[in-house]
Amino acid sequence: MNSTGPLQIQSVVDQVYAVVRARILSGELPGGSRLPQTSLAEELGVSRTPLREALRRLSTEGLVVLEANRGATVATHDLSDMLHAWRARLMLEPPAARLAASIKVPEAIERMRRSIAQQRRVSDDIVESYDVNREFHIALVSASGNPHLEQFARMLWMTRIGVPIFAGQVAGHQEDVRRWADEHEAILDAVVRGKGAAAERLTEEHIAAWPPRDD
Repeated sequence: MNSTGPLQIQSVVDQVYAVVRARILSGELPGGSRLPQTSLAEELGVSRTPLREALRRLSTEGLVVLEANRGATVATHDLSDMLHAWRARLMLEPPAARLAASIKVPEAIERMRRSIAQQRRVSDDIVESYDVNREFHIALVSASGNPHLEQFARMLWMTRIGVPIFAGQVAGHQEDVRRWADEHEAILDAVVRGKGAAAERLTEEHIAAWPPRDD
């Protein structure tokens, strides 16, 4: 049996996922837009199988809503939901950072290091910058060694909720983004050194310093 087949299929799914995700996040496909699978598959030059799998992945991020007999639509953004998720991070991530300083899961710490390095190289692309930022924070919670906390963090960092807030934060404030890598570095250093109280405080200050802007 040819073992390369599934990899080739998966690569198509990845490409379709990336294209549709980018269109949604850029606003090319606004909230509430129908995603007719037949015409969309034809436009992308793929069969409906990888498209369906890509839409399932997007639905787990909260970007697409899949309904029986209605197909797929682009999810709409609810401001109150975004704000609740943002504030919930203040209740979850700082204590998880304290726990991470005592547990120090090696794989998660390495993920944090890689995300910081990527963040220092990232362009002004909103989606790319968001993804790198998200990876650091989820890895931070993962370093606590508690899979339930990580699951909660992933829910709060759903793209549907996070990107609109992130985009509003960085619009015209790129100097803020450049400081985030330094703040992430300080949090990581506290975790690695086992300084739980410092890791918690730095994480709380980092999150609280950027509430959603109204301007």
